Amino acid sequence: MEDSAHPKRSVTVADVAKAAKVSKATAARVLGGYGVVSAKVTDQVMAAAAALEYRPNELARSMSTGRSGIIGVVVGDIENAFFSLAVRGISDAARLAGFNVIIANSGEQLDAEKSAVDLLIGKRVDGLIVTPARCDSVDHLQHVRRAGVPLVLFDRAIPELDVDAVTGDDRDAAITATRHLIGQGHRRLAYISAMDAEGGGLTDIGRISNSAVRERVEGFVSVLTESGLPNPLHYVRLGATDQQQTDGVIKRLLSDSAPPTALLASDSLVGLRIFKSLQSLGLSIPKDVSMISFLDADWTSVTVPPITIVDQRVYEMGKLAGERLVARIERTPLAVERLRVSTSLVVRGSVAKIGQ
Repeated sequence: MEDSAHPKRSVTVADVAKAAKVSKATAARVLGGYGVVSAKVTDQVMAAAAALEYRPNELARSMSTGRSGIIGVVVGDIENAFFSLAVRGISDAARLAGFNVIIANSGEQLDAEKSAVDLLIGKRVDGLIVTPARCDSVDHLQHVRRAGVPLVLFDRAIPELDVDAVTGDDRDAAITATRHLIGQGHRRLAYISAMDAEGGGLTDIGRISNSAVRERVEGFVSVLTESGLPNPLHYVRLGATDQQQTDGVIKRLLSDSAPPTALLASDSLVGLRIFKSLQSLGLSIPKDVSMISFLDADWTSVTVPPITIVDQRVYEMGKLAGERLVARIERTPLAVERLRVSTSLVVRGSVAKIGQ
């Protein structure tokens, strides 16, 4: 039994070298994964390391190689299934490339995002994947670039940063969903987002600081405009940030002199809140109001009826972002791109056909 008063000394590279009967420099090259060493010597060193239960000193290794082996990820809301799926894709891509991942949650708050970025840079991460809370405040992200840390944006794009971004095809996704509602005879359509805004209404799309929300609203409004519907911004509502706020948004919409007959939820959390709000009001989907939600979250397929959704392929988005960041860390020559992952509409039972 190990004496707790005299804990076991950590195994060093020198210990492994001695056991493998090689020089310390050779053992360091094998354990650090750099330089050229014969297969026979590599096997000797790795066998000795395993026998001694050697664990690498990550700080020492980062100082000698210039890398920490860690990727930092800052997401908007880890409670949202969208970001959970994305992180899984990022982590899988990172692990395959030999990197670990540190995840930080900004809660869609700019100050929290700035703090998380500063913390991760301080931990000498090899690269960052960030979902920017605001696309109009980028000084801290410019600092990341000036520091020489590879940066990839996720879900939202900021062209003036001149870095890679992996997003969904947000505008086209909203166009497809809205056209489906129009095709089913709906003429009063509402778009509801969790993005905070004073008063909850919207008069200028250009003032939306979240590029994903802005592009979806642009797609939504473009279909209403091409269909000849008046005042397409009338039913656009922001501020569905929690259940209480969403209840208020839904009540105000449905108390309108001409209430909407169909609702488009900007993400699965908003969609679930809308579903609960309608239930609390005793309203039935789609008999009383139709509904489509972004993201194929688990809850959307088990409700009665199941919810028509925009399938965003979020795992693939996360994996692509992870792969892109690894390529930047490895200095693979690539043009800066916005990589859009296509979406599809999965039609279920939540949209009723109404008279033309």
